[in-house]
Amino acid sequence: MYNIGVLPLNGFALMSYASLVEPFRAANFLSEKKYYNVINFSESKEGTVSSSDLKISGDYHIGDTPELDIFFVLAGGDPFKYDNKNLYRWINKLAQNGVIIGGVSGGPIILVKAGLMKEHRMTVHWEHAPSLLEISHDIILEKSLYVIDRNRITCAGGTAPIDMVLAIVKKQQGIKFAQLVSDWFLHNEIRPSGGPQRSNLVNRVGTNNKFALSAIELMENHLADPLTLNQLAELNTISKRQLNRIFKKYFDKGTMEYYRELRLDKAKNLLRNSSLSIAEISHMTGFYSSSHFSSLFMNYFDIPPTQYRNSSQMTYISRLR
Repeated sequence: MYNIGVLPLNGFALMSYASLVEPFRAANFLSEKKYYNVINFSESKEGTVSSSDLKISGDYHIGDTPELDIFFVLAGGDPFKYDNKNLYRWINKLAQNGVIIGGVSGGPIILVKAGLMKEHRMTVHWEHAPSLLEISHDIILEKSLYVIDRNRITCAGGTAPIDMVLAIVKKQQGIKFAQLVSDWFLHNEIRPSGGPQRSNLVNRVGTNNKFALSAIELMENHLADPLTLNQLAELNTISKRQLNRIFKKYFDKGTMEYYRELRLDKAKNLLRNSSLSIAEISHMTGFYSSSHFSSLFMNYFDIPPTQYRNSSQMTYISRLR
C-alpha cells in the first residue's frame, strides 16, 4: 500500500484537490484492494479553508511523521506571499528521508521557495509561470500538465492531477487498470504529461484567420518589448491597413488597441498574483513609465493599479476568514 500525504494550504481550489485524491479513491474501489492510503495534513488544528469556503480537517499536522511514500503540497490564492519556514524545513526533511515530494497548482511555487526544485524539471499553473520566472531564474520550467522528474512531481492543477495520478497508477498497476480508473470518471483519454495547459489560440480568440492568429501570437511573445504596427504587418507579409481591417472585423478594435489591452490584462494578472512593484510590472508589460501605465490601467479598468492590487488582496484575505 502506498501512503499519499496531501497538504492543502488556505485558499486551495477544490477542483485541484478532488482531481488529486479522487483517482486514488477510485483505484481502491475498482480493485477492491486498498492500494492507496490518502492522508490529509493541515497547518493547524482548525483545518484548512478552500477558495470556496469549504473546510478540510487534517489527520496530521506539519511536523508529524506518519509513514509516507509521496507528499503533495496543494496551494491556491497567492502562493508567492506564502512563507512558513517550519513547512520548508519539514518537507526538506521528508525529502531527505526518501519521500517523493510533489506540488499541485500553486504548490510547485512552495517547493521552489523551500529550495526543493534545483536541478529538477517542473511545471506550474500557467497563470503563475511569468511571476515564477521573474523571481527564480535557475528553475527548469515547462508548459506541461505535470512533470515527474525523479523524486519530484509538479502539476499545473485544475483537472491535470487526474492525468498525473493516472500516470502513477499506470506505472504501479499497469495501463489497463489506469484506463479503467480513467473511464470511471468519464475521462476517456489519459493526457500525456507534456499536454498543453491552455486551449489553443483559435479557441481562445474565437477566429481561425491566419493573419490575426499570427499577429496575436507575436503580441503574446512580445509583451515587454512591444512590436510596432509596421513590424506586425511586415512579419505577417500584409499591409498595416489590411491588418487593421482584420482586427476591426474580428475584434471590433484596431490592432494596436488589441495589443495594448492584451498587455494591460497581463499587468492586471501580475498585480493580482505577484508581489512585483508597479514599476516592475509596467516594465514587464512594455509601458515606458509607471505613470503612463497607471493612466492607461485606470482608463481601461476604471480603477488605479494600486487600488486594484489592494482590493484583490482584501478579497483573498476575506475568503480565508
